[in-house]
Amino acid sequence: MEATLFNFPSSKPPLPSSAALSLKSHFSNPFFTTTHRRKFSPKTPSLPNIQAAISRTKKEETVEKVKQELEGCHLIAGIGYKGLTVQQFQELRTQLPETSKLLVAKNTLVLKAIEGTKWEALKPCMKGMNAWLFVHSEEIPAALKPYRTFQKEKKLEDNDFTGAVFEGKFYGPEEFKALENLPTRAEVYAQFLGALKGPASAVVGTIQAPARDLIMVLQAYCKKLEEEGAGQ
Repeated sequence: MEATLFNFPSSKPPLPSSAALSLKSHFSNPFFTTTHRRKFSPKTPSLPNIQAAISRTKKEETVEKVKQELEGCHLIAGIGYKGLTVQQFQELRTQLPETSKLLVAKNTLVLKAIEGTKWEALKPCMKGMNAWLFVHSEEIPAALKPYRTFQKEKKLEDNDFTGAVFEGKFYGPEEFKALENLPTRAEVYAQFLGALKGPASAVVGTIQAPARDLIMVLQAYCKKLEEEGAGQ
């Protein structure tokens, strides 16, 4: 008698695909598990952070530039530049002697650069918007004259000198006449030679002049003696 096999349908519905996958993972070989590592992508710096870094770098460069200008400097003067155009600045720079440098920098950065130096006397003019004139020459009147001429030509009465430091002393705007009327090297030299030919009181008066004038006179006189000695 032959046995007949009958396939009876299961009374339970087939497992959904998600459940089948769950069972498959449940009975998978524990020795061959796959570890899924989380991928980390480097964070890109935000735009504000980049801008802050650039701003900080520019400030440091400005402070360093001011410090470089302090080397061999005889006078620093502030000029109120509010309202001046870029074209006017460029024109002014072309009129300055080679021994003078005009630099636009914030008061806080200039103050940081001169901290601990004799130029700290500039603090009283650290107000408003300043351009800074660095004079690397002993001929102070010749260095200040170009801006005075420019100021009159352009009618910039409101853009006056805000202050200056010369030989460690601060000069306010009302004291600039004293700086602009300082004798030139040639004038001091002539005064000293005249004093040597005159009475002793004139020599004493010359010697009692400011140290800067006396040094200039002595240097000029020594140079003259050297030239006369070389010519003999």
